[in-house]
Amino acid sequence: MSRFSWLLLLLSSSLFAQNETAQEFYVDAHFYYGSLLRHNKNVAHLVTEQPQGFLFGFNKRTFGEKYWQQAYDYPDWGASFLHQDYGNEVLGKTYGLYAHYNFYFLNRALQFRIAQGLAINTNPFDIDTNFKNVAHGSSFLTSNFFLINYKKEHLIDGLGIQAGLTLVHHSNGSLKAPNAGTNVVAMNLGLLYDFQTGENKELVKDKDAVDFSEQLRYNFVLRGGMNEGDIIGLGQQPFVVLTAFVDKRLGYKSTLQFGAEFFVSKFLEKEIEYRSIAFSSSTLTGDEDFKRASVFVGHEFRLGQVAIPTQLGYYFYWPYEYETRVYSRAGLKYYFSEKLFGVATVKSHAANAEAIEFGIGIRL
Repeated sequence: MSRFSWLLLLLSSSLFAQNETAQEFYVDAHFYYGSLLRHNKNVAHLVTEQPQGFLFGFNKRTFGEKYWQQAYDYPDWGASFLHQDYGNEVLGKTYGLYAHYNFYFLNRALQFRIAQGLAINTNPFDIDTNFKNVAHGSSFLTSNFFLINYKKEHLIDGLGIQAGLTLVHHSNGSLKAPNAGTNVVAMNLGLLYDFQTGENKELVKDKDAVDFSEQLRYNFVLRGGMNEGDIIGLGQQPFVVLTAFVDKRLGYKSTLQFGAEFFVSKFLEKEIEYRSIAFSSSTLTGDEDFKRASVFVGHEFRLGQVAIPTQLGYYFYWPYEYETRVYSRAGLKYYFSEKLFGVATVKSHAANAEAIEFGIGIRL
């Protein structure tokens, strides 16, 4: 899950800065209580208590001045702060700062919040003092959470109530081993306060419909970063990903993708070398190719200059059997212009993140 956080935070800061009118805003606070999921057998020994936490949010309403606001039925955007206590001294506590969007359904009574950000863990893995914390190999984490709430505003003046479900994910994206990550599912109950004064601002609904469909476009992306494999102590290694794909924009919201990728991941070279020497039963020679190649399909949601890409890939060249042949990718993209974009994504195999990728691309 996720998974590229600095980009969303920068984008939200930019959106705040570009706001030209004093639009209405509100704040909310939630308490949540739930369970740590056994998403990986390696974290089973950590599932001992019921995690709980608090969420505080600042929210800006939109009124349709921009086309994407009308297309998504006037969502909110804002920032959230999270404090999570696992109730387990091995895992410690986490504190996170997020950017988020709120989307609405059922006549705006049902709210769905998607948030992405950065978090700090107070008790990460240490080979000498905290070797049981295989979930968090570093203090620095990427994090995302989802809320789905029933929301009732203005019960008493500006005060309202909301309740629902929360899913919170923390991971360092294999920046440093170990990285089993954590997933908490919880019930939440919260209050909100609306600072709106006077009458509601009128929604803009009169923009003409525009045909956003396009012919096939050609894209080239260069991604890179640092990551560490599953074996503790082999260290962080650089990686490079070369991507080429075609896309077809169907409308304002949706774009389909099909392409191919070539991966050069130095951590696999180190892992192959280590396993060929450390395990007498290994059939590895140490000379296996650590490079990979794949094909993928993808989809992209557009929200103005921001986009949310998701992709599913399959390695057709996979000489060293690392994880599975199938991988996924999700993240954020920002269009600096019609042709130039930046992207931050998390690449995963099932529930196991391989890397946080940062890239620059061109769309022709």
